[in-house]
Amino acid sequence: MLANIFRDESDDGSWSVSQSVSPVGPAGTLRLVLGDQLSATLAGLRDIDPDMDIVLMAEVREEATYVRHHKQKIALVFAAMRAFAVSLEARGVTVRYVRIDDPDNTHTIAGELRRALAATSPRRVVITECGEWRLAQALSVFAAEATAPVEIREDDRFICSHARFRDWASGKRTLRMEFFYREMRRQTGLLMNGAEPEGGRWNYDAENRRKLAKGVRPPARLRIPPTAETLEAIADVARLFPEHFGELETFGWPTTSVEAGRVLDDFITNVLPGFGDWQDAMAEGEPWMWHSLISTSINLGLLDPLDVCRRAEAAYHAGKAPLNATEGFVRQILGWREYMRGIYWLKAPEYGLRNALEADRALPWFYWSGETDMVCVADVVEMTRTHAYAHHIQRLMVTGNLAMLLGVHPDAVDDWYMTVFADAYEWVEMPNTRGMATFADGGIVGSKPYAASGAYIQRMSNYCGPCRYDVRAHSGETACPFNRLYWGFLERHRGRLRDNVRLAMPYRTLDAFGPEKRDALLAEAEAARLALGADPLSAGETRSSPAASGYSDSSP
Repeated sequence: MLANIFRDESDDGSWSVSQSVSPVGPAGTLRLVLGDQLSATLAGLRDIDPDMDIVLMAEVREEATYVRHHKQKIALVFAAMRAFAVSLEARGVTVRYVRIDDPDNTHTIAGELRRALAATSPRRVVITECGEWRLAQALSVFAAEATAPVEIREDDRFICSHARFRDWASGKRTLRMEFFYREMRRQTGLLMNGAEPEGGRWNYDAENRRKLAKGVRPPARLRIPPTAETLEAIADVARLFPEHFGELETFGWPTTSVEAGRVLDDFITNVLPGFGDWQDAMAEGEPWMWHSLISTSINLGLLDPLDVCRRAEAAYHAGKAPLNATEGFVRQILGWREYMRGIYWLKAPEYGLRNALEADRALPWFYWSGETDMVCVADVVEMTRTHAYAHHIQRLMVTGNLAMLLGVHPDAVDDWYMTVFADAYEWVEMPNTRGMATFADGGIVGSKPYAASGAYIQRMSNYCGPCRYDVRAHSGETACPFNRLYWGFLERHRGRLRDNVRLAMPYRTLDAFGPEKRDALLAEAEAARLALGADPLSAGETRSSPAASGYSDSSP
């Protein structure tokens, strides 16, 4: 049985660390459950024999520090793992749980598997495939060397299997998400009317781009107060990872399937009806807007993605949510989430080396500190530090767009996104950063770079009003940095991007400027890059970590 996952409270009210007591002796099957596999229906648990089998769960430093994950993300994963282990024990399952502060912890997943093999002598090991190439390689090495047979099962919690995605991608010159999404709609029947899409259109994105009107405020959101067990995980992270980015005091993420279900219920009932209209809008000091706040729960395994989509569809059919909102929400999960995972595994590991625009600049330190006069950037960085969250337009068109315009090396961009967000896992984050945000993949994910001047941010937010930079000016130290960078970015990459049909209009404008003005735009952009701290990197340097950028967060 599960022993001492949580600390025991002593008679005087203080907390003392108890070490786990692991079952010893012959066993049936040793079953590994990773921190993002917290689903009762996990493939590796389906045929479990509670009388014979042992589940291994381990909190290890390698997974917490291969990038310096946000404190809230580490606390979320640890708290959710501990709660899931308790739920397994309630089903009569024996759990070998290794805490982060166990003195015998090897601090790698493969190391804990080897230690469990030696201690329990199972007849076989069952693993559900992991989500990241790095760990998959380590588990493959373990399987090859293990003293018991190892079975690695496909993670079928995703709607699209690896084989299905490869079949869809086979023979295609371009792999556009929109067409993959339509196939997933047909496969699942979501928002379909026979063979045709509900409402006669596949995509209602054009109706989902409203700027937040004056006087319109986002709805109040349900946040989950930490339980005593979650507070214990938070205390462990504060004690063991003090230098990691982010704050812990504002933690409010679900750590169980029941809590996640409450957040989903709140979204479907109170927020989804407005999601379509306002999903791209941004407002200073408003981190949540109309977004679902369930990405952490889906990625941990606390919610099933197909069930989430069907819940939204049911609200539409019941007349409780409009079609543009429901379709836009379903597209984010059934379309983008599944597509990004497919691209990651189709193209890994080479995808993580792509740098099509030959970006070679450092990530400015204000991405960690938030100390910049750009109101939009300062607000998004503050949200990430305080909540480990920003919504998709802030990630794409503020921090991502700026990094691309500056020419920040994609390794540094990957590292930042993996560090600051509680829902970040490499399989979903890397195709978003290298594909959508920076065009480092050269057009596999996006048909063009999502480059924009300050005009886009002005149109979709209230950031520009209080900003000291002038969004109408295009040059000089008081001009909006996005404007100073935009035309220089296009000119700098003319050889790669000029023939892209989706950029025909801005390049016609650029051509009309003439060579002298184009040279001036290049000089203006370079001055802005240096002023903002996007310094040239030396060979092999990325300066991606907060420590390397001169930022340290040692607050508890």
